[in-house]
Amino acid sequence: MATSPITFLKEVQDELRKVVWPTKDEVIRLTGVVILISLIVGLFLGGADFVFTKIMEIFIK
Repeated sequence: MATSPITFLKEVQDELRKVVWPTKDEVIRLTGVVILISLIVGLFLGGADFVFTKIMEIFIK
């Protein structure tokens, strides 16, 4: 079902009015959480890669 661009933009505007936007404090806190989790996962994967590389070096030599 095709709608006109004007109707579509009005519906988009109506939907955006319903959005509950996060506060500045929430954005800062959640950004910190994402960065922290990314660092933890990165360190874990880097450590696992290092360990598996050393194990493979033992088998290859």
